[in-house]
Amino acid sequence: MTGPGDALDGEGVRLRVAFVLLPNFTLLPFAGFMDVLRLAADEGDRSRQIACRWVVTSVDRAPVRASCGAIVRADGGFVDPRSVDYVVVVGGLLAGPPVDERVLTYLKEAAAAGTRLVGLCTGVFAMARAGLLDGRQCCVSWYHYTDLADRHPDVTPVADQLFVVDGPRITCAGGTGAIDLAAWLVDRHVGPAAAQKALHIMVSDGARPADAPQPHEAGASARPRDPRLRRAVLILEQSFADPPSTEVLARRVGLSRRQLERLFRAEMDSTPAGYSRMVRLRHGRALLTRTQLSMTAIAHECGFADASHFARHLKSAFGQSPQAVRAAGAGPGPDPAQGPGSVIGDVAAAS
Repeated sequence: MTGPGDALDGEGVRLRVAFVLLPNFTLLPFAGFMDVLRLAADEGDRSRQIACRWVVTSVDRAPVRASCGAIVRADGGFVDPRSVDYVVVVGGLLAGPPVDERVLTYLKEAAAAGTRLVGLCTGVFAMARAGLLDGRQCCVSWYHYTDLADRHPDVTPVADQLFVVDGPRITCAGGTGAIDLAAWLVDRHVGPAAAQKALHIMVSDGARPADAPQPHEAGASARPRDPRLRRAVLILEQSFADPPSTEVLARRVGLSRRQLERLFRAEMDSTPAGYSRMVRLRHGRALLTRTQLSMTAIAHECGFADASHFARHLKSAFGQSPQAVRAAGAGPGPDPAQGPGSVIGDVAAAS
């Protein structure tokens, strides 16, 4: 692999990337992004860095532990940002010490040098903390939508699509969306055939567009003040197919049933069961407009006994049958606070 001290330029090189791994980074978006580069760079899966070159960097040139426990060896310290087309910062767990100030300084230097910055997963938080996303849209996972909104009010969070290009700043929700973003970049720098070839070897039918939806509706609920209620809401929003009973939910957050019900009434104007049903119905409505899943499959994914049970509750909540929702495309739009959530500009225009 090309080290930081080696030239990233060379005959036939069309895309150059420097990865910056943060402690507890998520392995999937990093590995997926890199594998698209690897497969697009050479014939077959020979993995020579010909059309694409990349380097993995970290603070102090030290190995970096991923959130899953795997340790990735860095090729060295930060490279001159002018030697690459993109600096890709890969984040992960938000809990723990803040991002090293040296990382923030490097990102600012890269931006000042005109190098385009890419944030994968919570790498976008490092970009935001460096002040590089102020006044811009930032794609973030639905799971961290409220975290970004609370911590960085000058940034417009977008959690209804996979990635956002806002001039020289590119942000990605992470997960498998990083594969789609990498393919999008390869398509523009190396060519569509290289992007398609990489995806096919990775057993992918094709790249999803930037505005392909994330699998969960973000920003649908208020942000509870009480931390125990916040945890209860998060549990319900992650338990569509098998929602816990009020008694089980109360035990999981260390409250009695009556205490939990009082908190829900005070802050959410609902009961735990009522809130759970509404978020599952919102998810079901989104699935109706965004997928071709059968009514029965959607009902089961959303924790309803059968299609008729789901249809009855959906019509009661939204005044439309599942068939009418699907026919009209009347699913939930993006949260108004998120802005249009579109790709802004183009990589070439951002140079």
